[in-house]
Amino acid sequence: MSNSTFAYIWEYRVKDEHLDAFEHTYGPDGEWVKLFREGAGYLKTELHKDVEDPNHFVTVDYWTSKEARDKFKTAFKKQFEVIDKRCESFTEWEKSIGDFSCFQKN
Repeated sequence: MSNSTFAYIWEYRVKDEHLDAFEHTYGPDGEWVKLFREGAGYLKTELHKDVEDPNHFVTVDYWTSKEARDKFKTAFKKQFEVIDKRCESFTEWEKSIGDFSCFQKN
């Protein structure tokens, strides 16, 4: 698995009145990315918006490994929880799709 990275994927249903705040907070220069950049092994975040449903989003967060992500979540637990709590009001629901290995071309 030396040629793989780790991704964890979440799906969201965003309330109309919070679309702008959600896109700003979860986007490429948003508050989540700024926090993730503090952790060793963070690579990038992608925010995807459904072309048919403007309230449906998916985020993909890339790390060098699951262990790097888990260490980050332990080290930055309080900061993570503060942002997560504040963002709860943005969504009707959110769901973890899962943790994935991302295979890369040599």
